Amino acid sequence: MFEYFYNEIFRSVIIGFGSLFNGIEIKHKDASDDTFSVIQVPLAYGPTQKFLARMKQEADLNKPIQMTLPRMSFEFIGLTYDPTRKSTQIQTIINQTPDGANLKRNYMPVPYNMAFKLSIMTKLNDDMLQIIEQILPYFQPSYSLPINFLGNLKEKRDVAIQLDSIEMDDDYEGNFDTRRALIYTLNFTAKVHLFGPIADVTGDIIKKVSVGYIAGSRGTQAAARDLTYQVTPRATKDYNGSVVTTLAQNVNLVETVLDVADGTAVTAQTYIYVGQEEMYVESVTGNKITVRRAQDNTTPQNHVLGAAVNSITAADDALIEFGDDFGFNGSVF
Repeated sequence: MFEYFYNEIFRSVIIGFGSLFNGIEIKHKDASDDTFSVIQVPLAYGPTQKFLARMKQEADLNKPIQMTLPRMSFEFIGLTYDPTRKSTQIQTIINQTPDGANLKRNYMPVPYNMAFKLSIMTKLNDDMLQIIEQILPYFQPSYSLPINFLGNLKEKRDVAIQLDSIEMDDDYEGNFDTRRALIYTLNFTAKVHLFGPIADVTGDIIKKVSVGYIAGSRGTQAAARDLTYQVTPRATKDYNGSVVTTLAQNVNLVETVLDVADGTAVTAQTYIYVGQEEMYVESVTGNKITVRRAQDNTTPQNHVLGAAVNSITAADDALIEFGDDFGFNGSVF
């Protein structure tokens, strides 16, 4: 507990929230309804009071440099736990790194609500109406924002950005030399998930699964039996290079009875590997073996006289690596 980790979740959500409102424009038109100016509304992170204070410090409208309106600001103002979205604490999430080389494990995330405030400040009422109308239709009452929560592990989730309320204020006071500011405040809730530390579980491959169940039919006299179904991974290729014999003939794509140099080295009801094709040996008669071709999603291939016949054994099962294809051995007891 308390090991260092930083998944940058808060930072990602704050940046994502701000990006929703970046690029909003307003247009000013003349009496002929022709557009004579297009203004992109500036967006900054910070409290509204900061910008209002700057306006009051620079109240002289004749100064060459003024803080112009319209503009918008937003800030992260609160954080609360959301028990309504709680999930089991012991369930884990397994992610694969982009290169496929490693597995990473993380426990189910914890739900929190992030509170945001978006402030819109304008001098003209029409400017305010233009900005508001470009925002509100997207929130009914929430907008889904995709966020990549765990960096390059590709744990992307939709964050619901919910519009909670809208407050309106006119900051106009004093004489005609005082700058006016119409202020609309939009309050939002972002429903996020916080992930804990990420563990490397590349070597923690499940080697056996056992499922217990009760067999028996309802309404019959047969006694119920406790059974266990056990499954283990089965290798679909030869890992240790165990060549048991060679082909004594060329083999086309459809032949199922193969001549081998030494049939005594091949065991019935096992798997063999020739080239890149896995085969299941149904029976062995002398130096002839009857097989089922192209097992476990391998493809039929042409094979030449003298090609190596490799056996797939329990020793290969133990050598299965992360990312490899594999089959299953199942048994009931």
